[in-house]
Amino acid sequence: MGKFLQQEKLGQAAWKVRTNALSEKAKKDGIYKNGNTYTFCLPLESSTENLFEEIRDKSINYFKNHGIKWHDNNGDFPSSHLCDSQVCCVNFLMPLINSEEVTLNLFKRYFPDITKVLSMDEDSFVSFEWIGKENYLKEKIKFGTTRTRGANCTSVDASIMFETTTGKKIVVLIEWKYSESYSSTSYLYSKNGTDRTTIYQHLWDKKNCIIDKNKVPSFKSLFFEPFYQFTRQQFLAKEMELANELGAEEVYLMHLSPKVNTDFKEITSVDLKSLGNSATDVWKNLVKDSSKFLPLYIEEFFSKKIITKQNSMLPYWNYISERYSTIINNEK
Repeated sequence: MGKFLQQEKLGQAAWKVRTNALSEKAKKDGIYKNGNTYTFCLPLESSTENLFEEIRDKSINYFKNHGIKWHDNNGDFPSSHLCDSQVCCVNFLMPLINSEEVTLNLFKRYFPDITKVLSMDEDSFVSFEWIGKENYLKEKIKFGTTRTRGANCTSVDASIMFETTTGKKIVVLIEWKYSESYSSTSYLYSKNGTDRTTIYQHLWDKKNCIIDKNKVPSFKSLFFEPFYQFTRQQFLAKEMELANELGAEEVYLMHLSPKVNTDFKEITSVDLKSLGNSATDVWKNLVKDSSKFLPLYIEEFFSKKIITKQNSMLPYWNYISERYSTIINNEK
């Protein structure tokens, strides 16, 4: 367990006690999936309160309608763990559907030509657990014939599509990190002994592979988290772009993580340690077209000035700045 996660468990437990955003019932200690009771968890029957109230019903219905799996196998409801990364992502990004203007202004700092937000799903212009319309990575489908968003295949935490001044469509895939940290454990082999390089070799072998193979001793060097995840998500972005998925001509991978979570910056693959000062630095160095990977800090992306300019977004800002005070910059 990383030091940042330990810190956040204490911080979230303290927030649970003092906040007015939770019912008294939800403020009790909760049982986690291992059967133990913790101060940093909500009671299972109150797990819906892990989501910001204004987007609670919308989020639960959206996940249910699209067959998306919540973390911790809690059925149709979110994890009860207050430090859950998926819940954190939804709490930050789902409220953006309440203001296209705020959404555009947040993203225009990085994509100045965008003029309109488009929908990738018919019921929300912020999509979650996106896996692509097709199985571009040729991953094995574990159950039945249909892939499940958020489970057993490569996905990104969220995605948004925009239209530019020239009418071009671009997609921004968003990978979200909160309290994660990773060890130097190799993910080269699955639990049943499958060499995972064989699954993605067809993408690695492409002449237009988006990864600069001259900088990597071998494909196997990438099978350490978070690089294993980066690899698959960057492959997904590239294949979506080649397929012009939903009419998109360009697909970017944006990585949002807390600047204060220094545990996540650890370079877990020995072969990659000379390529940067952090995991995201290394990956930026490995992507041939470096513009297609945007590593950003949550503290910088979520601007108080932009969000609170619209009065209707004030409850949202107040919620995230109170609950996630360690990763929110109240000065910008």
